[in-house]
Amino acid sequence: MSHPQQPEHATLPALLDALDDVIVRARPMPMSASVLVNKPEALELIDQMREAMPAQLSQADEYLTDADQRLADAEAQAEQIIAQARERAAQLVAAEQIVRQAEARAREIVQQGQREADELRSEADDYCDRRLAEFEIDLGKVVAQVQAGRAKLADRLAERDD
Repeated sequence: MSHPQQPEHATLPALLDALDDVIVRARPMPMSASVLVNKPEALELIDQMREAMPAQLSQADEYLTDADQRLADAEAQAEQIIAQARERAAQLVAAEQIVRQAEARAREIVQQGQREADELRSEADDYCDRRLAEFEIDLGKVVAQVQAGRAKLADRLAERDD
């Protein structure tokens, strides 16, 4: 059997497709539903899947880091606006109405920044949850395939022992 060459940093779905291909291409056993799978090839793909998982999780971490950076930027912008509002208010002490409006606007901007940061964090959490759910499904399929293969092998071993 030939070994499919996988990119060094293949995605988990691509690696699962490659493992599926190994099983589909496996040579059938005569008069049986069992197949001969190239063990080193299948184990290499499983190792690559293990390596791909941290890379894809780090992508999710990068997304969260980006959300945190956006929150920090929004807070910095809000602080800058508050500072500008206070400076302007100091210049216009006599104009109490303007000071109140500037402070209210600054609070609105801070609240808007917080809402946007909360939304980004929520989106990041949703993204991570979706990715982890996909990993869970993909790994569940691999486990089911391995269990099915082991069950077939156990049946064959039991038949041979009888």
